[in-house]
Amino acid sequence: MKKQLLIALGLSFTVGTTVFAQQDPVLMEVDGKKITKSEFLQIYLKNNNNPKYDKQTLDEYIELFKKFQLKVAEAEALGYDTIPKLKRELEGYQKQLAQPYLTDNEMNKTLVDQAYERMKTEVRASHILIKVDPSASPEDTLKAYKRIMAIRDKVVKGEDFAKLAKSKDSGSEDPSAQTNGGDLGYFTAFQMVYPFENAAYNLKVGEVSMPVRTRFGYHILKVTDKRPARGTMKAAHLMIAANKQTDDADVIEKARVKANELYTKLVAGEKFEDLVKAYSDDPSSASNGGVLPLFGTGATTRMIPEFEEAAFSLNKDGDFSKPIQSDFGFHIIKRIELTPLKSFDDLKKEIESRVNRDERAGLTQNSYIEKLKKEYKFTDQSAESIKWFEKNMDSSIYKGTFDPAKVPASSKSLFTVDGKNYTQADFVKYMNENPRLTRGNALNEVAKKAYPEWVNNTVVELEKTKLPVKYPEYKALMNEYHDGILLYEIMSDKVWNKAMKDTVGLKEFYDANKGKYTWEKRYDVVAYESVSPDVAKKVFKLAKKKISSDSISKIINDNTELNLRVRSGKFEVSKTPYLLNQPLKKGVNKPYAFDGKNYVIVLNEVIEAKNKELSEAKGLITSDYQTYLEKEWLKELEQKHKIKINEEVLYSLGK
Repeated sequence: MKKQLLIALGLSFTVGTTVFAQQDPVLMEVDGKKITKSEFLQIYLKNNNNPKYDKQTLDEYIELFKKFQLKVAEAEALGYDTIPKLKRELEGYQKQLAQPYLTDNEMNKTLVDQAYERMKTEVRASHILIKVDPSASPEDTLKAYKRIMAIRDKVVKGEDFAKLAKSKDSGSEDPSAQTNGGDLGYFTAFQMVYPFENAAYNLKVGEVSMPVRTRFGYHILKVTDKRPARGTMKAAHLMIAANKQTDDADVIEKARVKANELYTKLVAGEKFEDLVKAYSDDPSSASNGGVLPLFGTGATTRMIPEFEEAAFSLNKDGDFSKPIQSDFGFHIIKRIELTPLKSFDDLKKEIESRVNRDERAGLTQNSYIEKLKKEYKFTDQSAESIKWFEKNMDSSIYKGTFDPAKVPASSKSLFTVDGKNYTQADFVKYMNENPRLTRGNALNEVAKKAYPEWVNNTVVELEKTKLPVKYPEYKALMNEYHDGILLYEIMSDKVWNKAMKDTVGLKEFYDANKGKYTWEKRYDVVAYESVSPDVAKKVFKLAKKKISSDSISKIINDNTELNLRVRSGKFEVSKTPYLLNQPLKKGVNKPYAFDGKNYVIVLNEVIEAKNKELSEAKGLITSDYQTYLEKEWLKELEQKHKIKINEEVLYSLGK
């Protein structure tokens, strides 16, 4: 998480290629590197939605910017940009950032429109899978195809699809088929791999597809239903945790009883949000009334089927379900709002992003490559020159060790692009560097199979070299990621990791600052909490008899888990509202009411304020030590690197 944050800061602060006029006054210099007024203004506006230009605001911002530039300058001075792992990481980002520029926008638009149309309908389908690796040999591929066709023939002749899917000898190789008979439930666009989705949406209800090839193998599909999209659900839940896989039946039964008791309270008129706050076992939603992320058609979140079905079965906003069981426990679901599928305009950006991330991206890239070939005057001369490979390849090509010396001295051209010839020798080099392209192919087929990818890769790599010139914003982004990666790495070495590893320095820092790390006054207590005053009175009597807290809990919660909550430990009084300002004495204290609940407090010990030991506040002390190290390091950097700020230019921003 910290790395993403630092890279984000890098993206905010890094100077990119300016699109402003070149006659810019220089606002800052770092070791001779000039940053102009317009460049700085770009960065400032990027970081401030409501920019201010008064002296105090600009001074504060320029100080942050200066620190960032100092750290990046130091990382470059120490050669961090030559570290192999960082170079590989930057190459990964480069690949991601280049992708949107390597696509056919017209085809992309078609696929975006298609995806939205599909999102209007949910398809229910079953499938049978015969696995085959994407790089399988022609023989293995044919074998898998024949197997799936044999199964399809049985389906077409009337044999039961689910029974065939479950068949252990000749059925589906999807493990889930043993329990679901191949039934995948309802899905919509982007929820299955694209070839599978294509087949499902192009079939009518009841139809069985021809074999569909995906990266998993061959599938046959049978569409069993289609329905209009149900929309997006905003719902809340009250959850009582109980792992469905547990061997302890008592745990599940206890949770079931508790959930039913809470449902009875809801029916009687108690507020859903109050019960969630008091009893829900889902910490991520209990604090906000049990509200969950949006789910359903068009949402990125998918709920487990039993939860989703129960939620969409509710008739109107405000309705709540009876307790339903899932693998996680028991849920009472409240419908808050049901929203139909959003408009295309509302979903367009999200759909575009998802199109660019799944297999559709390959379609748009292939279309784009064809356009690039025309732009860079691609000519193919391989018809004759590739035949040499059919006769001269040997098995060393599978290992990437084919001897380049075997290529004729007069190596012939296979293709030309952007005025450059790519020869037989170039092709051998490429295959040696990418042996995965050759494996599984017969020697006389190796070149024919690898050639199209070599051509495409060459054209794409050529275009990548042109991107910084064609698209200044791309060059700026690359600079930003470059600096963000360096910043994270040098901060790790000089501050974060150093603070965690330097135990001697940490101890010295603690000794010099131990007065900052203190415990306030604490009570060592057993706290009994109940909604009912009568229950509190019973607890008081039992506690006076010195019965253990576990025993008291069992006695009071004999018929329901809702009667009593027990907490024990050492609590800072000022931070524990139900202990604060209470006239408590050592021993068992009489019941009292606070914030709608009743408490019986057994006070074991009063612990006066004192300094925390290093082990008791190590996280906070380490964080403060990191801040200290960073300040000291920045002092060194200010001495080492030359920074000049033209204040006249700085204060002219906004004018």
